[in-house]
Amino acid sequence: MAEPVLELTDVAYRWPGPASFGLGVSDLRVEKGETVLLLGESGSGKSTLLSLICGTILPDRGIVRVAGTDLTALGGGARDTFRAEQIGVIFQQFNLLPFGTVADNILLPLCFARTRRMRTGDGPAAVAALCQALGLPPDVPAMKASALSVGQQQRVAIARALIGRPPLIIADEPTSALDADSQGAFLDLLFEQAVGHGMSLVMVSHDQRISDRFDRVMRMEDIARMSRGHK
Repeated sequence: MAEPVLELTDVAYRWPGPASFGLGVSDLRVEKGETVLLLGESGSGKSTLLSLICGTILPDRGIVRVAGTDLTALGGGARDTFRAEQIGVIFQQFNLLPFGTVADNILLPLCFARTRRMRTGDGPAAVAALCQALGLPPDVPAMKASALSVGQQQRVAIARALIGRPPLIIADEPTSALDADSQGAFLDLLFEQAVGHGMSLVMVSHDQRISDRFDRVMRMEDIARMSRGHK
């Protein structure tokens, strides 16, 4: 069997502080090219799980493996570099640099990811190709991100995650503020580009309406254990 692109095994993490809560995940596996939706309400541990997957926090015990590498075995700087190389993230609020150009925003991950940069080749040409594939006008790469519509910003956020073809795409509630038609258009573009190039997609959401678009749907209460207070 091929190695999974994401694997969590016997993971446990507890946030420090007086309002401490803990998250435990016994087993979570995502295969290469698979699309997975993680459904959960606010407070179900979705953000903590994404932080563990991206290596921005480390588990108190257990293994988080991305593209065959155990994140718990890497130091902080090495994890940052690994994340830039292996994971493309689409944030809920897009997190674009408002006064940077669209091209600047899309190319930003490549500043920290040599392998993705080499795989991309000609950066401006890759930006133009992604913008065209995502239905953006030809003059968009030179525009400031702050001048774009919300729909255009969403597409730029997709392009930034996809450039250099990282093996894993993480999408954090990217459709939460969209109506049904806009949701469908967003997902069409994301699936066409990510799955079409062999990338795996993990999206977290509370919206069950999009469930039928994914290879697999998992509910947070089925894969994660939440505990509150100190132990």
